Amino acid sequence: MRVVEAIEISSSPEGVWEHLADPARYLHFMSGFTRWEVVSDEPTGEGARYRMLMRVGSAEVGGLVEVVEWSEPRELAWNSITGIDQRGRWRLRERVPGRTRVELRLAYGIAGAGIFGVIAERLAAPTVRGHLRRTLQQLKRHVEHDQLRKSAAARREARASSRPA
Repeated sequence: MRVVEAIEISSSPEGVWEHLADPARYLHFMSGFTRWEVVSDEPTGEGARYRMLMRVGSAEVGGLVEVVEWSEPRELAWNSITGIDQRGRWRLRERVPGRTRVELRLAYGIAGAGIFGVIAERLAAPTVRGHLRRTLQQLKRHVEHDQLRKSAAARREARASSRPA
């Protein structure tokens, strides 16, 4: 099953990437995820590994994933090592200066479960799609709030430096 959601964020790709490149922030904006922890020596970049779990109904599904593509600040992709068979990808594309289209893709399957696996995948799809949509909305809120906070700090600094001593 393949699920794709996208959103436009008022930020440069670099501003969005700042959040995506930091695994410590994931549980702050990833909807439905109950675990996203670093299990490799390097916390980021190609080869980084994470233990992740997503709540789907009453179950927590996921496993160990490894980053297989890290193209700063445009693409971050992972594949499963153990657990549910999955592939995920973040895609960032600048629309106009200061606006970025962010796409989150997740493809998953239940290997070897036959017809019951197909049924389970289809039943899970609306929940997974909802988690992805809310994840993007929460990411947008976090990134845009950070942009406002940084702009306000820059304005305060500019006012303070322009005042006579």
